[in-house]
Amino acid sequence: MHISGVETVFPGHRYEQAEITEAFSRLTDCDEELLRHFHAATGVVGRNLALPLDGYSKLDSFGRANAMFIEIALDLGEQAVRGALEKADVSPEKVDHLLFCSTTGLATPSLDARLAQRLGLRGDVKRVPVFGLGCAAGASGLARLHDYLRGWPDHAAVLVCVELCSLTIQRDDTSIANLVASGLFGDGAAAVVGTGRGRGPEVVATRSRLYPDTEHLMGWEVSDHGFRIVLDADLTDFVNQVLADDIRTFLADYGLTPEEVPTWICHPGGPKVIDTITQSLDLDPKALEVTWRSLRTYGNLSSVSVLHVLQETRGHPGMPAVLIALGPGFSAELLLLHW
Repeated sequence: MHISGVETVFPGHRYEQAEITEAFSRLTDCDEELLRHFHAATGVVGRNLALPLDGYSKLDSFGRANAMFIEIALDLGEQAVRGALEKADVSPEKVDHLLFCSTTGLATPSLDARLAQRLGLRGDVKRVPVFGLGCAAGASGLARLHDYLRGWPDHAAVLVCVELCSLTIQRDDTSIANLVASGLFGDGAAAVVGTGRGRGPEVVATRSRLYPDTEHLMGWEVSDHGFRIVLDADLTDFVNQVLADDIRTFLADYGLTPEEVPTWICHPGGPKVIDTITQSLDLDPKALEVTWRSLRTYGNLSSVSVLHVLQETRGHPGMPAVLIALGPGFSAELLLLHW
């Protein structure tokens, strides 16, 4: 599969981190000093949000928040797909497969069905909506597009990820996990056009890793008020234990070592996770600069983030690249690219 077009879009409500911290402190009964500490520790300087800051006090139920998700996600998803199609020089009626991923809202009919009609896709387009892969979904979605296009190399396939993390706000949750999440996650959408015989970086191989007995590390606890964040304190230690060996094994199967890969496209999960990946693989400190810049500027966008990093990355022609994302399960998605 060739990655022929990538487009990331953000909602128009842009705020500095200090503004968001102040607004969140007014919505909760948490310790303000602790909140400021965790928000500062994320390294995020600003984020784009689905709503104006004064709109979050009106999200008094899961139903109201989810209704906003559907409305805003459709608009952002449409913008992202149109932008990616234009970059790939693929018209909407040429799209054969549409894969939609999100973990921050629900809809039936699924949003891919609604997007297909907005975009003018053919009535026989193959649709797959995916919920629950979390931050790994951008990489997993690319891998599944690759699988599809291996079987149908003359087709065009589109991946669209939309995450409106701010709409999952939990005002009564004063846990450390929620304080960290309220300072880390942002909102956005991204789309990728994959072609079997087109232009752009080529996906050479993919690998998925699902680790047993790790469900507690990351995810949602679904309650009457919606999605409550689960982030275990042992997450970074677990990543340190397993990820580097899995990446080295993956690369070795294709005759490569980390030292021979000049380009790394990593999901910006947070400062500790990025540092762990850099140190465990003994990468140059500048190897993940695009990942760091995405985190600082927009926060962690869940599944959207790794696609934003992909869009911003300029690979070395003729050389390999590795794309990495981690998500609930606990799981890792690895892709080997050729620029």
